Amino acid sequence: MRIDKLLAHSGFGTRKEVKELIRKGYVTVNGEIIKKDKAHVDPMRDEIRVDDEKIIYEEYVYYMLNKPSGYVSATEDNVYPTVVELIDDYYRDDLFPVGRLDVDTEGLLILTNDGVLAHQLLSPKRHCPKVYYAKIKGIVTEDDVQKFLKGIVINDDYQCQSAHLTILSINHGESEIEVEIYEGKFHQVKKMFLALGKEVTYLKRIRMKELYLDTSLQLGEYRRLTDEELDRLKDESVLQ
Repeated sequence: MRIDKLLAHSGFGTRKEVKELIRKGYVTVNGEIIKKDKAHVDPMRDEIRVDDEKIIYEEYVYYMLNKPSGYVSATEDNVYPTVVELIDDYYRDDLFPVGRLDVDTEGLLILTNDGVLAHQLLSPKRHCPKVYYAKIKGIVTEDDVQKFLKGIVINDDYQCQSAHLTILSINHGESEIEVEIYEGKFHQVKKMFLALGKEVTYLKRIRMKELYLDTSLQLGEYRRLTDEELDRLKDESVLQ
């Protein structure tokens, strides 16, 4: 990797600012001053310092975000702000959300630059479980629970995989539920309830595989995943 690109990715400024640091002799590689911004380094093997501060390069990063309503799960959009814009301590341009939450849906969203992990979590063949909390306009019944188990038909002809629906409470014509699904069809949870004549008025993802939303995170807040959480995400034994 070019030294100027590495330093810019590590938060030492724009390419122009980084080139100036290099030109003035503030950057060393394995103890030797580097003054060529096009010089190539191996961030995993070389010891790189800026004004004697050692650079710790991360090939992959993993964030947990409590997504707020009003943000789209994309890297760019012409209408809405994106979830990537909420991550303000990351300096590279390769971060992306793993999967999609609707613009008005809140909750657990993983952002990373690890394409392999994203594929593992999103591939339909992997049957990655996702759990949502929702408020439903209408009375959710045990009959609905059984219909979810059998597979709800949406879009007139697509039968969803078996899903686990749990009724949490029913009050004044509104139901609170949790539902576990293994797919990620567009508006899937909303369409599943719509097929039963009921409307989702609030939706929040609370779990993906064995990764639970950190309840201490306020809407719009994020943090790095711990090593233990990352191990749980990568554990193939928890898949259906």
